This record gives sequence, structure tokens and C-alpha cells, in this order.
Amino acid sequence: MRLLPVLLPLCLLSLAACTDRSDDYGDAMSREHADDRPTPTALSTPPDAGDVTTEQVVYATVDGRRIIGYLARPAEAEPNEELPGIIVIHEWWGLNDNIRAMAEKLAAEGYAALAVDLYGGEVAETPEQARSLMSDAMGREDALTSNLTQAYAFVKKQQDAPAVGVIGWCFGGGWSLRTALALPDSIDAAVIYYGQLVTDPDRLATLDMPILGIFGAEDQGIPVSQVRTFEQRLDSLGANAEIEIYEGAGHAFANPSGERYVPKAAEDAWQKTLAFFGRYLRGEKGIEGGSDSM
Repeated sequence: MRLLPVLLPLCLLSLAACTDRSDDYGDAMSREHADDRPTPTALSTPPDAGDVTTEQVVYATVDGRRIIGYLARPAEAEPNEELPGIIVIHEWWGLNDNIRAMAEKLAAEGYAALAVDLYGGEVAETPEQARSLMSDAMGREDALTSNLTQAYAFVKKQQDAPAVGVIGWCFGGGWSLRTALALPDSIDAAVIYYGQLVTDPDRLATLDMPILGIFGAEDQGIPVSQVRTFEQRLDSLGANAEIEIYEGAGHAFANPSGERYVPKAAEDAWQKTLAFFGRYLRGEKGIEGGSDSM
């Protein structure tokens, strides 16, 4: 099911306007990550170096400052080969090794994956640092929207991607949704991992792409009640949306470099993510999702 696209002024993408209280969200994330650290593990390592090629690229200029991202492509791809693209948006920790590894894993599946930087090169090592960086970013929503709009243009035009998706986790999950809202006629598929949601039906009515939402039943920062409201609003609008809620999993359950990792749920969610992008960015046939999990 598809929705008729409606022009959405970028000014409506303010985090404060889309949700009740951004301060409350910051407090909730601080509680969820209170004992968490982005500690690398064997599970967060990228694919073999021979599977992908990587480079740092300047993909945007925001407020006169060049923005550097991390581009990963399959090693066997020709330099000018047109590959479906994916914009990869980091968690509240920033563009760290875990997010680079996720971009490389997507590249190994045949995508041109651009991991963007919404923190201006800074990366957090503690929840306190992450809260500060996230709060600062949330106060610059116009700049972040410009950042991600330019990321889309880079993937679409400079990488010649025939289709472009977006994926994000935590803070990045919320901005995956907001990228879809900013570019409702352009983004071809959006994946939201336990990100801050928008439930205003007038804003959601602009979405014109398939959406996959991944959430944990034990997540107190993005509670199930809010996820259900989001799901119901999309359903009432006739949106093509798949919502997965994992029992026994909390916030950040898919991050293998964190302290809240739930391996079984994370692996199932990743396979659903790959199948989703395969259907909508590569035209592959597969089993439709949309049911609660585990």
C-alpha cells in the first residue's frame, strides 16, 4: 500500500515539533544507557577486508563546514557500477567503529553504504558524553536535515544509486524516520531501530516508502505503547509498514558493541533488515514481514 506524497516543509521536521519534549527524550536515553559503554567485541567486527572497499568522503557542507562520512562498497563492484545505496545513521555514541562495521556489513551484501556524521567528528565514550553530543545535535535540527539531504544527494548522484534506503539505530533511528519525512518522494525504504517516533498523522501522511520498525519490548525509552500508536497511525493511513517487537529485548539490543546486546533478537532483526532492503532496494522476492517476533 502506498500513500500519495504531500510536500512537507522542512521546518516541520523540528524534533521539538514532532515529539512532546526533546528534554524528556534525552533523559529517557540517559536512563536506558546509564550502565552502557560502546565496548568493541568480536561480534562487532566488520567483514573480511577483501569483501569491501572503504574510504572517507566529504558528502556535505553544513554551516560552511565540510562533513566527512564513511563510504563502503562491495570489493567486486566496478568503480562506476550502479549499486543500491543506503544512508547509515549512527547511535547516540556517534560515528564509531560499530557503525563503520555496520556500513561494511551492508556493503558486503551489495550496497553502497554511506555512514553519515551528525556530531561533527566527535564520538562519545560515556553516556554523559553521548547525552551532551545528542542534546547539541537535537538543537540543530535544520543543520541535521541539511546534512542528511546532502547525504541522499551524494548517494543518489555521486554513487549513481538507482534506489536509496536509510537505516539508523537509537538517535539514528529517529533520524532515519526524519530523513524519510524530509524526502518522502525520494527515499525508497526506511529502517528504524528503536528510534524516537513521530505519531502526528498529518506528518506521517507524507510518507511514501516502505517502513520497517525494530523495537524491544523491554525498552523504557521507546515504550511499546508509543510503538503501537505509531503502528496504528501508519496502518490507518494505509502505509506499507512492518513493525517488529522483540520480547526480552530492551533499548540498543542490536548493538554488539554495547552492554545491552541480545544476540538472538539482534540476528533475527538483521535478517529481517536484509530481506526488507532486498525487496525494496534490489527488487528481490521474499516473505513479507510485519508480525511481532520472539
